[in-house]
Amino acid sequence: MEQNSKIYVAGHTGLVGSALTRILKSKGYDNLILRTMPELDLTDQKAVDSFFFSERPEYIINAAAKVGGIVANNTLRADFIHVNIMIQSNLIYNAWKYGAKKLLFLGSTCIYPKNAPQPLKEDYLLTSKLEFTNEPYAIAKIAGIKMCESFNIQYNTNFISVMPTNLYGPGDNYNLRDSHVLPALLRKFHLGRCLEDGNWDAIRKDLDRYPVENVSGSGSEDQIIHVLGRYGIRFSGSEPGSPAGKATVTVWGTGSPLREFMYSQDMAQACVFIMENVDIKDIIDSVQSDSADPEYHPPHFINIGTGEEISIRDLALKIKQLTEFKGDIAFDTSKPDGTMRKATDITRLRNLGYRHKVGLDEGLRMTYEQYLQ
Repeated sequence: MEQNSKIYVAGHTGLVGSALTRILKSKGYDNLILRTMPELDLTDQKAVDSFFFSERPEYIINAAAKVGGIVANNTLRADFIHVNIMIQSNLIYNAWKYGAKKLLFLGSTCIYPKNAPQPLKEDYLLTSKLEFTNEPYAIAKIAGIKMCESFNIQYNTNFISVMPTNLYGPGDNYNLRDSHVLPALLRKFHLGRCLEDGNWDAIRKDLDRYPVENVSGSGSEDQIIHVLGRYGIRFSGSEPGSPAGKATVTVWGTGSPLREFMYSQDMAQACVFIMENVDIKDIIDSVQSDSADPEYHPPHFINIGTGEEISIRDLALKIKQLTEFKGDIAFDTSKPDGTMRKATDITRLRNLGYRHKVGLDEGLRMTYEQYLQ
């Protein structure tokens, strides 16, 4: 990419998109094309076609998607498969139609089968059943991967798909109903700490920014305690902050699943590295398969991750310590754990020359500092 190349970042206000935009600007790319959701509905086929016709972006990074945690994935199944397929189909098709030089499609490691061998290698795609709770989202992302692959094969395009591990960082979604596990835990322990301390100014400030079930900071103390209790932030005692009071934060599942987490800035750096240095041919050539299948063809995507795992229980303990929460942690074993392990094999990414920089402890600290601000 040249400094003045026309680069369209779809989803630039989201977790990864905002990090991507910051990095591209810091590196001197000064011809970014950015549109908010009200300005361009990416599910609208005619609107996206008109946008590409008028703007003619040379490079496209698709960081736009409908995302969420296990609750949202399992309850908004139709929304997740429909919206994501519409977004990616419109972007990929028009990138080909209007001659884009390169497209980067962001997926997720939830594309892999529930019981795939660990760590997850790119070759494990479509080898067995998916995890049911996020199956619609996974199928949508698999469709995006195969759409990019199909355009590459038929039209010789340069469309690369990347599958990031679980991401977190500044600009994350902290909605307790549909956020991912790490931001949800960070907010739960923060609010639990505030209840312990009787810090109602902080609680009301938090709810004004992120209302819970339409309860904002203007709600009564009883309303706030009741709605937070529904999301596993419970307080027992006559008054928050009193010696007799005690807060408990409830975590879904057993705490046993292992997860890999990557700081969003690292993920964005990996994406920019790929846009600057890697073509689809490089990814295909990096594959060294021992498959005996005569119909085998190399994946047109790569994993992006850290290669480091932590259990949900240990993650909760880290965040408890970080937020200085003094109460108890409870595990609701009636709730699903999801896939028990999702470690990514990042051999191909490292062979291409990229390695992450921010460890989990440092990333959590920076994320919580940003949240408090």
